[in-house]
Amino acid sequence: MSGDPGSDNSPLFFIIAGEPSGDLLGARLMAALRERLGETVRFCGVGDEGMLREGLDPLFPMRDIALIGITEILPHLPLLMRRLRETVAAAKDARPIAVITIDTPTLSYHIAKRLKGSGIPIIHYVAPQVWAWKPHRAKKLARVNDLLLTLLPFEPPIFEKEGLPSVAVGHSAIESGAGTGDGPHFREMHKIPQLAPVIAMLPGSRHSETSRLLPVFGETLALLRKRYPGLHAVVPTVSTVSEEVQAAISHWPVPTIAITDQEEKWDALSACEIAVVASGTATVEIARAGVPMVVAYRVNPLTAWLLRRMLRIRYVALVNVILNREVVPELLQEACSAKTIADRLIGLLQDPKARESQKHDVKEALLQLGEGGELPSRRAAQAIIGFLQKRAAKG
Repeated sequence: MSGDPGSDNSPLFFIIAGEPSGDLLGARLMAALRERLGETVRFCGVGDEGMLREGLDPLFPMRDIALIGITEILPHLPLLMRRLRETVAAAKDARPIAVITIDTPTLSYHIAKRLKGSGIPIIHYVAPQVWAWKPHRAKKLARVNDLLLTLLPFEPPIFEKEGLPSVAVGHSAIESGAGTGDGPHFREMHKIPQLAPVIAMLPGSRHSETSRLLPVFGETLALLRKRYPGLHAVVPTVSTVSEEVQAAISHWPVPTIAITDQEEKWDALSACEIAVVASGTATVEIARAGVPMVVAYRVNPLTAWLLRRMLRIRYVALVNVILNREVVPELLQEACSAKTIADRLIGLLQDPKARESQKHDVKEALLQLGEGGELPSRRAAQAIIGFLQKRAAKG
């Protein structure tokens, strides 16, 4: 029910997340809002296990809208459209003090568009990467939202120019446990000799990524094994592709451990000397863990052709984007080959100065992403509360 966010009127937030990463953001935000507003704060909407643990009253299972790509969406389009209508109707009926949409820009836009004019403040968390491509989306977002929370420090001016109040709150990976793991314990648990080199290999969380990268990573290990006979590998993965990962690593030429538990992931990263990573949030986690890395990525050749004509940025790894220089090697498309990846990894392993230089440089990027300050979820919660209080004061 509606109420002043600073009052004791049991404020209600309607929060919508459409994918696992959004559920994680939503759960942390809910915890931060409860910490700030007290235990009487209530939440309803759409989320997954993390948000449910924080007390979300769910409208329907998140899997009903957690669809990616045209080939996945089309067969489920009737259900998706029905869930969209139900979400909008439920939000209007609940009359929350705010609707918060998290990431999933297309779905979030259509929800916000249908709620515009309802009198309910609409807040979007995670800005679409208009600085990378489709800059016109900034104007579209501004037309339907009242507040935007961004992860990156350079994003707010882009949207404020279009009239959308925006606050940079920091990247969610700053709140992960990367850098806090127990490497020696992980080695002991898995009987890895303390002096054996260990490499982390992160092939992504979608089939389109793992299907292209797992074979290349396996070939890379075969080349590395010639130089480092005692090499071990760890592959942090997620449930959506874990079976595919397990099948692939069973044929790899070095002892390899698949990691699905989040806490064990941090221990595993702390045991590693080096990493090869698909582009994405994982690059920030590896940076926080202090592990020198190489970014390797492949997409469909047609997709690559289109992206090269559409992208407005020089780099894909977030730490490189933030610093506007290549502090982490990026091996993309044709350069994403086993020999090139192995050569770059061997170069880092053999050159302590190169490893330390990368660690030093990524710390600069991490500071810009919120490292060392208040947690991003708390900054997001305070930005939301401050916005709602100002709005209430204006009547």
